[in-house]
Amino acid sequence: MDHDNGSFIFYADESGDHSLTSVDIKYPVFALALCGFKKETYCSRVVPNFQRFKFRYFGHDSIVLHEHEIRKQKGDFAILIDQVRRENFLADLNTCLETSPFTIFATVIHKQELKTDFFPENPYSICLRIALQHVYLFLKRRRQSEKRTYFIFEKRGAAEDRALELEFRRIVAGENELREPFSSFFIRLADKKTNSTGMQIADLTARPLGLRVFRPDQANRAYAKIQRKIYGSNRFSRPSRGIYNPK
Repeated sequence: MDHDNGSFIFYADESGDHSLTSVDIKYPVFALALCGFKKETYCSRVVPNFQRFKFRYFGHDSIVLHEHEIRKQKGDFAILIDQVRRENFLADLNTCLETSPFTIFATVIHKQELKTDFFPENPYSICLRIALQHVYLFLKRRRQSEKRTYFIFEKRGAAEDRALELEFRRIVAGENELREPFSSFFIRLADKKTNSTGMQIADLTARPLGLRVFRPDQANRAYAKIQRKIYGSNRFSRPSRGIYNPK
């Protein structure tokens, strides 16, 4: 392996839309999850863990786990209409998440509480900056901040992808609260159909994080399984400006 490459890799996904002009009252939050894996354990434990899960339920590993389709029992996940199979499937999936070693760098914005006078940016930009700052501090403590580190994001469309790349490059160039460049951070965009275990895990974690902020008293089995993986805390702080992230 190239010695300039770092030991960690990060996969990102979001839940909810980042519009502040049209807020869905049924889900008025935007959540961004950056899931960080040590490459060695990702290859030796995390990927095999999910491969076995896929073979167990589908007989092949070409399936792409997608939270929305699982929840709606669509496509390949129509098998979950059967209640017993659904309960077994969700229990095993949550066990996969719980036993796979990774760290979640999460930020959730409650759009109805966001004070736009203080934060005129869109929620995606705010979440991305906060998450990247936490990742940088995480890597710095492990003497990895100068190593080449990749962040894998899902493609969302030409215009949105360009905006994301521009915002990412702005933040890592030094436009952040730490006032430091994250010059070893690089972004890669992958098609949503890419059968990447890391991307699928990020997809599976984003909505439980959003629901935790939106409906904190509602039962949330998936969140319970990933709670200890959240960087910095096992719960979200509740500031007055509508931005929730571990402190």
